[in-house]
Amino acid sequence: MTQPPGPQPPEGSFGAAHDRPPGAPQPAPGYGYPPQQPGSYAQQPGPYGPGTQQPAPYAQPNPYAQHPGYGGPPQPPTVTAPGGPPPGPGGGGRFKGRTGVVVGAALAVLLLAGGGIWLATGDDGGGTKKPVAGESGDVAKPSGSPTADKDGTVTAPTAAELNAGREPGEAKVAWLAANGVDLPAYGEDAYGPWFAGDIVAKGMYRKVTGYAAAGGTEKWSLALPTDLCAAPTLPTADGKIVVAVEDNVAEEEADCSVLQMIDLRTGRAGWRKTVPRTGAQDALSHVAMAVNGDTLTFGRTGNTSAFRISDGKELFGRREGVCQPYAYTSGARMIGAVSCQAQPDDPVQQEVQEVDPTTGAPKWTYRLKPGWEVAHVYSVSPLVISIKQPEKWAIAVLNDDGTYRSQLAGGDDNYAVRCDEDSVTEGGNLDGCAGVAADSGRVYLSTEPKADKEGEANKVVAFDLATGKAVWKAAAPGHRLVWPLRMEGTDVLVHVQASYRKAGSIATLAPTGGELRTLLKHPASAAETESSLFEPKVAYAGGRSVLLATRISADDDEEEMAATALLVFGE
Repeated sequence: MTQPPGPQPPEGSFGAAHDRPPGAPQPAPGYGYPPQQPGSYAQQPGPYGPGTQQPAPYAQPNPYAQHPGYGGPPQPPTVTAPGGPPPGPGGGGRFKGRTGVVVGAALAVLLLAGGGIWLATGDDGGGTKKPVAGESGDVAKPSGSPTADKDGTVTAPTAAELNAGREPGEAKVAWLAANGVDLPAYGEDAYGPWFAGDIVAKGMYRKVTGYAAAGGTEKWSLALPTDLCAAPTLPTADGKIVVAVEDNVAEEEADCSVLQMIDLRTGRAGWRKTVPRTGAQDALSHVAMAVNGDTLTFGRTGNTSAFRISDGKELFGRREGVCQPYAYTSGARMIGAVSCQAQPDDPVQQEVQEVDPTTGAPKWTYRLKPGWEVAHVYSVSPLVISIKQPEKWAIAVLNDDGTYRSQLAGGDDNYAVRCDEDSVTEGGNLDGCAGVAADSGRVYLSTEPKADKEGEANKVVAFDLATGKAVWKAAAPGHRLVWPLRMEGTDVLVHVQASYRKAGSIATLAPTGGELRTLLKHPASAAETESSLFEPKVAYAGGRSVLLATRISADDDEEEMAATALLVFGE
């Protein structure tokens, strides 16, 4: 049954996509993990689905009946998108490790690939769009900050060295870990951090490593035969994860198709199996992975396979009919992006569904207006989704039953959201975005950084989920950049980003806005090392903050090996 359309989304939503150049300040997936038992960590999937609860230690919160005539078995009720997003410019995140900036409705922005210049097309008053060129700014170096000794030997900084200049009231560097992995040319992306018991784990290239959460001792290291190519944002409640690796070492011919289960508490490898990827659409598709209870999903265009994590048994696969899910969120709720297309030349109709993780059966479906696609899910409770067209972008809020609630109205401000890619169809996970927090009544976003002679600064803006309108703005202190992580009780937990001379911190904002209250002030003596981490994923719990560089690269092997990969602060 299709429910009647709900109220129309408000006119004048967010503006066109503006992709910041490399090195632009930003948050990262993995920000702000909810507090758990003392001394433990909890992980949040990268939609930054703040405001959700995951029923297990180290489980991260976060972060839909078929179309009549599409065929397949009967489905639960379908809700048609109420008119769809209004016409007008829109925007979103972009490539892994880069900030996507949502620009106000009067501005459409294009990024010239690899050129370091962005073009903003503004209205000249007569309706004609004129390109305006602007410099992209400095490019951040994607590595840690090793130093060269007098004899030319490159060494990584130590916690003792970084703590030597610590001032009263500042946290200490609890521990840090060098990359320690010899990488191919141009570096590699990192996966994690994942938390299991007293272990903090990360994946890089052909290795997964587990460290003691308290002191940083390497507890185990698992070598992989081929490159890591995909991974979920969080493990199971009992500390197991399934990663994807390529099926061979031939760079141009390898498929991301081999699943490897790993027990993060012990570092032991479990079951391993290859997922057949047949047909051009499947073979060329990016992979999106998710964990929901004991279910792992391996999503790609036209087909999603699900496996039981405990033993590797396949639970469900391709559906009957033409509507196929291609990505899910990790966490307490299994929210999926679904694409419907009967023939290759037919227009694509996309849907959002909540799905039973054991059977794959939809509980409800929200149908988007034709021409719009599900880009990412920012939060699963409340349900906040990013939807896009090639030149348009909007944020929609749904009720728990999949009915329409509201759409955010961006106004004149520009907003910055960092995602793995511009859309999950281009890579990364459905919950692979950072810099968004939400509670039952509001969603919190950061504005685009603005620079002047003293540095860059931005604001946190709170939107009412019932109306979609902004209700307050809170400025970052003293030319700083601040990014929402998750909810800390009724407060908004935020990360104040480090700069070369100013250390970062973890702070909170009251639900009414106002000034930041610092929870953990990182030491200024470690600011250079902290700021050198390439777009780190940030987690906070038990009085500690954990930062993982999302990419490592360097000019030579020595510097690459010594680059800081993990940096942990504590009292």
